[in-house]
Amino acid sequence: MYKSIALLFAVALFVTGCNNSAAPAADAAADTTKTASIDPAKDWKFGIAMWTFHTFPFVDGLNKVDSAHLQYIEPNTFTKTGPAFNDSALLQLSPAGVEKFKSMIAAKGMKLETIYIVGDTTIGTWEKQFKIAQQLGVKYVTGEPALNLWDGIDSLAGVYGVKVAIHEHWKGVSHYWNPDTTLMALKGHPNFGVCADLGHWPKSGINPVDAVKKLAGHILVIHLKDIAAYNDPALKDVPVGTGVVDFPAVFAELKKQNFDGYIYIERDAEDQPSNLPSVLQTITYYNDQVKKLK
Repeated sequence: MYKSIALLFAVALFVTGCNNSAAPAADAAADTTKTASIDPAKDWKFGIAMWTFHTFPFVDGLNKVDSAHLQYIEPNTFTKTGPAFNDSALLQLSPAGVEKFKSMIAAKGMKLETIYIVGDTTIGTWEKQFKIAQQLGVKYVTGEPALNLWDGIDSLAGVYGVKVAIHEHWKGVSHYWNPDTTLMALKGHPNFGVCADLGHWPKSGINPVDAVKKLAGHILVIHLKDIAAYNDPALKDVPVGTGVVDFPAVFAELKKQNFDGYIYIERDAEDQPSNLPSVLQTITYYNDQVKKLK
């Protein structure tokens, strides 16, 4: 086993070295080369992060997504997969179990193209979850890699053909609460991009519009979330459009950047009886704002 891992990293480092020597500055700069005009209504992949319904069995969460007429979903690797899987976490499933999980989602007509990885301090745990991501056929994994693992995780991403969208929690919890740290992680790591959680930045005193501008060209995924005030990490989120995040300005900036990635509604708060009403409210708000974009 150890020999295979060593061989894997040797190949990854060789490929990474070749790529870096061919284009030494390409991975450090924002991608500003897109020239095609983006139509947000068609090109933004709008869906939901399954954490929104984490208090329900996964299948029930899928049914709520279905009732909201959303297609794209982002589960996480620590989600409890339900009775059909002995309620095991996704990261604990066998390859056969992962295939069954994948088929269950496909049967709902939903698209699973990104997944949130629960971070760890060991390359082995990340590799196990990259294997699951690869089997599921995702394009990006969302997560917060430990600083000392940047090189190893970037190499793994190259080997498994799945890019890493770096997510941020707030100050004191995440290394990535400040966009400057995220930019440091991106430098020299061509397989890293960004998952921008709009509702977490204000908790650290960061204006989401400024952060989105600073990370231009690197954003792969958006977590659509709002918060009632700045500089209060204890706050839970509020329905999108009712807090301090200037969504019209964020959407206008994303369109200016020719962003063509994923936008997932995500709720941390636990509304009763469920978050579905606020999700439906967010869908209406989002569609109204997208229509206004010029």
